[in-house]
Amino acid sequence: MPGAASNKNTLELPHKPTDNHLLNALSEEVLQRLLPHMELVEMPLGKVLYESGDVLRHVYFPVNCIVSLLYAMENGSSAEISVVGFEGLIGVALFLGGESTTSRGIVQSAGYAYRLPGQRMKDEVNRHGDLLVLILRYSQTLITQMAQTAVCNRYHSIEQQLCRWLLLSLDRLKGSHLVMTQELIATMLGVRREGVTEAAGHLQKMGVIEYSRGKIHVINRARLEQLSCECYAVVKKESDRLLPCYKVTGKK
Repeated sequence: MPGAASNKNTLELPHKPTDNHLLNALSEEVLQRLLPHMELVEMPLGKVLYESGDVLRHVYFPVNCIVSLLYAMENGSSAEISVVGFEGLIGVALFLGGESTTSRGIVQSAGYAYRLPGQRMKDEVNRHGDLLVLILRYSQTLITQMAQTAVCNRYHSIEQQLCRWLLLSLDRLKGSHLVMTQELIATMLGVRREGVTEAAGHLQKMGVIEYSRGKIHVINRARLEQLSCECYAVVKKESDRLLPCYKVTGKK
């Protein structure tokens, strides 16, 4: 229900707003202005938050889910251009003034997120304070991820792309398990399912992952990073540079 994040039972909720890194980095003053307007919402697997061209009414701050931003072609094929988890937010187009976007937002790993009305987001950003600084930095990390994804999809093997995708997903979840079918991974990467099957099988033979019935368990992350192309490291380095933990407020 609206305002749930601000009532006296907040501590009883399964997830807190501060489980999202951007919200956790805000000052208490800014956070208290936003909390009465935030709502904890369920994000089931496959839920479409918006389609290409939709006017964005809300922004979402994931706490334990992952949302993929996909670009869909006229023939129905699609490919992922970026992935967002508890490090960021969904809906930067609204903040940038475009109101809509050419991508589709779809939940690739189920969980929860805090939803905030777009106008409240704009009101706080227009104060030119903590939130504006964070959103600008986050927007740059998102642009970096999109650009690197385009390069990766053009020049690197499916196995390297899969490694990059797994690492980016792990960075946005707690733990080392992912629930994801090969068909969905193929859709995200914009490649044939057979290619994903072969790449995943190779990683499993090398003891890097365990894959069974749509569940992926990464058992050797260090090796996964070695097998990935440089694209993952570029995105990770830029994210760490622009969004170190609690940079704005110095929270610990």
